[in-house]
This record gives sequence, C-alpha cells and structure tokens, in this order.
Amino acid sequence: MSIITVIGSGVMGSAMSFPARANGHTVRLVGTMLDRDIIRHAKETGFHLTLERTLPSGVEFYQLEELKFALTGADLIIGGVSSFGVDWFGKDILTLLPSDVPVLSVTKGMLSLGDGSFISYPRFYSSIAPGRDFCAIGGPCTSYELADLDNTYVGFCGRNMDSLERMKNLLETSFYHISLTTDIEGFECAVALKNVYALAVTLAVGLSLRKGDIIHYNSQAAIFAQSIREMRRLLSLWGYDDDNVIYGAGDLYVTVFGGRTRKLGTLLGMGHDFESAIKELSGVTLESVVIASRTGEAVSALVDMGKASKEEFPLLFHIYEIIKEGIKADIPWKSFG
Repeated sequence: MSIITVIGSGVMGSAMSFPARANGHTVRLVGTMLDRDIIRHAKETGFHLTLERTLPSGVEFYQLEELKFALTGADLIIGGVSSFGVDWFGKDILTLLPSDVPVLSVTKGMLSLGDGSFISYPRFYSSIAPGRDFCAIGGPCTSYELADLDNTYVGFCGRNMDSLERMKNLLETSFYHISLTTDIEGFECAVALKNVYALAVTLAVGLSLRKGDIIHYNSQAAIFAQSIREMRRLLSLWGYDDDNVIYGAGDLYVTVFGGRTRKLGTLLGMGHDFESAIKELSGVTLESVVIASRTGEAVSALVDMGKASKEEFPLLFHIYEIIKEGIKADIPWKSFG
C-alpha cells in the first residue's frame, strides 16, 4: 500500500480520502491556514465540518505546521486547494514538496494571461517548478457524492501517460472510475468552462421560481444546449480539440443540480443583482465567479483584437455583464444559435 498526502482539507481534497482508503492506502490530510478548525475537529471526532461526513477510518490529520512530517515517505501528493489557493500552493508549498513525488491537483480552472489566452494550473505549477510531474482531475464529480460512494467517472490529465496510469492504479475503485488524457490544456479548459455555463443554466431555475413554485426544465435544457455550443466554440477559439467538451458537459450537468453555483445562479434568476446575491451567500467560495470573470475578460480581449465575435457567445457575455456591470438576469434567447 502507498502513502497519499492531501494538502488542503476543503471538501474535494478531503473527499479523495474515500477512494484512497477504499484501496487501503495511508491518507494524510493536511489543512491550510484556513482549515485549522476543520483539522482540529476531525482529529477529535473524524467528522469533516464542511463536507458534513465522517471521513474513512485511518485518515490521519495534520495542521499546516506539521506538513514536513506528513510528506515523509509520500508516494503521491494531492493538491486539495480551490482556485483561490492556487497562488499560495504554487508560491509557498511547491518548493517544500519532494521533487520525485507526483502531484495531482483537484482544482478546476485556468489562469488568464491577459492577452485572451489561458494556461492550465498544471502548466502554471510547472512554470514555478520545472521538471515536476503535475497532473489534474476533472469531469463530473461532486465531493459530497464521492464521499457517499456514488459511481463517478472522472478524467486525469497529465504529460506522462505512465505516471497517469500509476495514479489510476492507486485511486480507481468500484465507485471511482478514471479515464486518462495527455491533452492537459483542452481538458482543463473544458472542465473550467462548466462553471460559467452552470451559472447560465441555473438562471432559468431562478426565473421559474420567480414566476411560481414549479421549476421548469424546457428553459434549462435550451440554455444547456446553447452552453455546449458556446463551450465547443471557445475550445476551438483557443486551439483545443472541441471533443474535450464531453468532460465539461458531464461536469456542467452535475453542477446544475446542486452546489454553490446553483445557489448563485438561482438567486440571480430570481431577480437579485450580483452584489446582493453575493451578500446572501456570504462565506461561500464561488469559483464560478472567478472563472466566469476570467473567461469574459479573455474573450473580450480577443474581440477587441478582432480574433473573436461577441455575437457567438451571448450566454458568456450575459453572465459577464451580470458580474461586472450589475445588470439583472434576462436570458438573451434571440441571440442563441
């Protein structure tokens, strides 16, 4: 059996302890400076405060200052931070990690370079620590259902297929199923984009609730279809294989049906402006807002350079204007296609 050290005890990083422990591996869960209460409580009870689940028996818990010991003998390191923690992980943690141990990140997203292009988190980490083996997880998977052992089919991306195969052997179980790809940028872009379009689809949930107490699905399905169309266009715009949309489409589906992004989109659809919706969700990490803002900024830059047409992305720019300009939700149906 192997030793797997998870750095960042948020909900997804912590949920990775379930497939790891199911395969009999030693799991060391290390909290960030923001996770002190989570780790303290878990040490005493085994219960995770934000995942709201008891973690598997045998998981070991460490505060950040105990990181050095938690890394001793590790065969795999899982980066469990959200997109808000990527800079911290890259600048403060990577240099502390053993150089011969692969790193698998649960973080979904891309970093904008300011010129209309993006880089993936694995490439960002590689720019800080060249030569290291950085991989990432994407695809449809909520932390809560992974913890409940519901069947889940995700993708692992990385540069080296042999390394990916080893990670798959460590973590694949009867309920956690894994596909592999070396198309890091296309894969990561697709799974990041689902955050933008989950906001768009869930606007329809709020619009239905504004009219009455029945949630309708025709409008959600129509926006879902337009979302896939725009996601494929964006992948092609950045030079990626648009077949990667399959990873983002599954992730989009599961995100629409639950979680923080659904809550925000529903509030916006019900008539809240962005500022009041964010206040109502105070304390909730909203990666969808970060990714939607970055995507809107990047495509706006390409439009300004004459490399893209705003008319091809009506949903993207509607979400971007809700966030940046405070406009109210008003689905641009006539612009679909």
